[in-house]
Amino acid sequence: MTPDEKRGRARLWLRSERAFGLSSLPAPQAIVAEAAPEEEGKSLPLQIAPSTALFESPDSAAPVPLCAGGFDSPILSRDEKIKKLSEMNSAEVSVCIKCRLCEARTHTVFGEGDADAKLFFIGEGPGENEDLQGRPFVGRAGQLLDKMIAAMGLKREQAFIANIVKCRPPENRVPAPDEVATCTPYLVRQIEIIRPKVIVTLGLPAAKYMLSSSLTMGRLRGQWQQWRGIKLMPTFHPAYLLRSYTEDNRQKVWSDLKAVMKELGLPSK
Repeated sequence: MTPDEKRGRARLWLRSERAFGLSSLPAPQAIVAEAAPEEEGKSLPLQIAPSTALFESPDSAAPVPLCAGGFDSPILSRDEKIKKLSEMNSAEVSVCIKCRLCEARTHTVFGEGDADAKLFFIGEGPGENEDLQGRPFVGRAGQLLDKMIAAMGLKREQAFIANIVKCRPPENRVPAPDEVATCTPYLVRQIEIIRPKVIVTLGLPAAKYMLSSSLTMGRLRGQWQQWRGIKLMPTFHPAYLLRSYTEDNRQKVWSDLKAVMKELGLPSK
């Protein structure tokens, strides 16, 4: 390992530990020895993007089909994806009245991010802040998700973030089965358009829907699954981490994210 690779490994370790509030844990001596002097006693920026080469096809005009076997529709260019997502949001989702969740909403929450993202996060449903702003994961749980994404060496804008329902359930309750059945065709179409390489489900409701599973979160998280040819990693919802912010839970989520990083070709050492 070259000196630059060693310093990069040390910086990644420090970044992930601070992002998850684990900076008080003792670092392995080998990593401490590799840390650059300027890293000590300094808060690292959360918005650190990798080289864009990790997320671009060799020929941008001909996207690489990552899961062509799971869908009948053709792979789209970035511009075509942006257009289709925008049309779906404006013509369908923003005016949707197909289920009872429309009755009390302030805004629909379509989702946001890179239309050509290789990483797709799926949560349960919008909360109060999301309903007010019309954006996913903007409250306290969203702030933690931003830190999780940054710890992976990415910016929020390089992923796509959505929920299994587009309107806030009253009192932030779990979406009812009929609400999920009515709303999730939008989510499936979003995934079909974007064609991510990896899906990360956040919390049990999203994992149960995507996997048609009755297993507990403890049984599901950390284990690679498949959804229409796309690799899927279930992990804890950031809101759960905020309620149970233990060292063990944070380490479990970081382990899940490191597996995702490896699958995406992102540096994890």
